[in-house]
Amino acid sequence: MPSQLRSLAGRNRATLLSAAALVALFALGPTGSLAQNNGQNAPQAAAAQPAPPPPPAGSVGGMGDVNLFPKRVVLNGRREIASIGLYNKTASDGDYEIKIVDMAMTPDGQLKFFDNGLDEATKAQVKTASAMLRHSPRRIVLRGSESQLVRVMARGEAELPDGEYRSHFLVASVPPVTEGLSIDDAASNGRAEGIDVTIRPRFGIAIPIIVRIGQTTLAVGIKDASLVTLDNGAKAIAFTLTRSGTRSAFGDVTVTAAGASTPVAISKGIGVYPEVDSRQVVIPVDPETDPRLLARGARLKIQFTDDDVAPGTKLAEHDLVVP
Repeated sequence: MPSQLRSLAGRNRATLLSAAALVALFALGPTGSLAQNNGQNAPQAAAAQPAPPPPPAGSVGGMGDVNLFPKRVVLNGRREIASIGLYNKTASDGDYEIKIVDMAMTPDGQLKFFDNGLDEATKAQVKTASAMLRHSPRRIVLRGSESQLVRVMARGEAELPDGEYRSHFLVASVPPVTEGLSIDDAASNGRAEGIDVTIRPRFGIAIPIIVRIGQTTLAVGIKDASLVTLDNGAKAIAFTLTRSGTRSAFGDVTVTAAGASTPVAISKGIGVYPEVDSRQVVIPVDPETDPRLLARGARLKIQFTDDDVAPGTKLAEHDLVVP
């Protein structure tokens, strides 16, 4: 099995956001402070706080402490307003910075920031919406289990050609300022033993904001399907999802087997953006699946169902006979 398919399988084990409900997790750099923690006469630990309520239905989250809802935003027209909710899923206060950024999809389904080494030719393939998007506020503080709505407005020029334009709504945590000596203060005091630097990653999450102007078109296909074995011995369905037209594809993949009452594999939120004509997809098979349903000669059906313009509509289908 090609190495790129093995790496894709890891990203498809859970519900996927990689294309249309993108979760972007990253470390944005260190804080320049020296932490001091004097444990003398520390008070008794406070009683455990109750667990925060679950995130709102339909929200997306990652390794950070904030969830966003909905998982993607689609604006139809030049003058529309949407609301995006931020939810602090922890019991502690959180400080968050909000930006509109541009990203491009790669053929393996990854999303990369424009300023992360992308060449100009790749950037030119993306019709960005950042120039027409406005949002407020740009930074908020949320107490534990608190949520707040951020308004996003699209202001497209009248002469803007029909088509789909996209940027991403990025929320990044702002690490708290740690009490103690700054790097400059420590250096000026001539500490012979050196300076200790605390690295605090900034976790972020992003969702797409899509602006559609006028009429758009879409055709989706499935090809090159196969049953593969992953490095851990588990089975998976690998295939190429193709797209043509002027808008992105976004939907759910279901794999059924002849003689089975339930699907053998499911993955939700698979997307293909207009800058690519296809992307590779690998979906792990349910480990409880009867091996006879995957034996040589078994018939599998792969379906891609719309979760965008016409939810529930079948956009593509492919039959696979296990060799």
